[in-house]
Amino acid sequence: MDKELFCAGCDVGSTTGKAVILKGNTLVGSAIVQSEIDPEQTATSVLEAACRQVPELSGIDRIDWLVGTGYGRNEVPFANENLSEITCHASGVFFCNPAVRTVIDIGGQDVKAIATDETGRVREFVMNDKCAAGTGRFLEMMSRIFKMDLDGFSELSLQAKSVIPITSQCSVFAETEVISLLSKKRPAPDIAAGIFASIAKRGFTLLKRVGITPEVTLTGGCAKSRGLIIHLERLLRTKLAPLSIDPQLMGALGAAAEASKSVARTRATARA
Repeated sequence: MDKELFCAGCDVGSTTGKAVILKGNTLVGSAIVQSEIDPEQTATSVLEAACRQVPELSGIDRIDWLVGTGYGRNEVPFANENLSEITCHASGVFFCNPAVRTVIDIGGQDVKAIATDETGRVREFVMNDKCAAGTGRFLEMMSRIFKMDLDGFSELSLQAKSVIPITSQCSVFAETEVISLLSKKRPAPDIAAGIFASIAKRGFTLLKRVGITPEVTLTGGCAKSRGLIIHLERLLRTKLAPLSIDPQLMGALGAAAEASKSVARTRATARA
């Protein structure tokens, strides 16, 4: 009987590094760290942090198969192969919830809408990486204007009595618009709600381009924001499908799942 190997995925993003370690089909280690200037350093730090959660692993070099993903995927030490974050987010979501057919991933610097088939493979995708508006960076910038952390900013938006639309399509102009609204003493919760509504609208526009097929889910660090979830669900007119694992780990989880598939193919070839 084949022993269960340790397969890992490392997602080096623009703002955070994520790593997941699977033993067979069981998640045994995971970590999220802030990205360093050097992507290789980010990858090493997050992989070492995940390995420390697994007593049987003495270090990164003990991982049997490692897949790198994210914008820094070519800088992941010891990676056996590299795959796009599109593929890995689809695979990670399928690992958690095979019923999902549409994924919206809001990352630090881009937004991706992904349509998948019944096997978790990508059918179609579109992405917005030309402007920071609608991304995690944009949300962080807006929360700093309010001098709040992201959780507090999200909770502020939930206190809104109405939604003040943010009409600017550019992140720089949107910042100016928000500052102007605050200077006019408009209610802060209503402005915050307008910011979340604008991010949700951008994501929804991308989703429509790939076709919205239930179930729909949200991945990335922004998926932890209740303010964003509420506004996106209003546009979708349905609840987002739940994920059993931290949505910020979906890329790394999918990379680990793809690593497991590579190991299975290698074993099958060896037997043949």
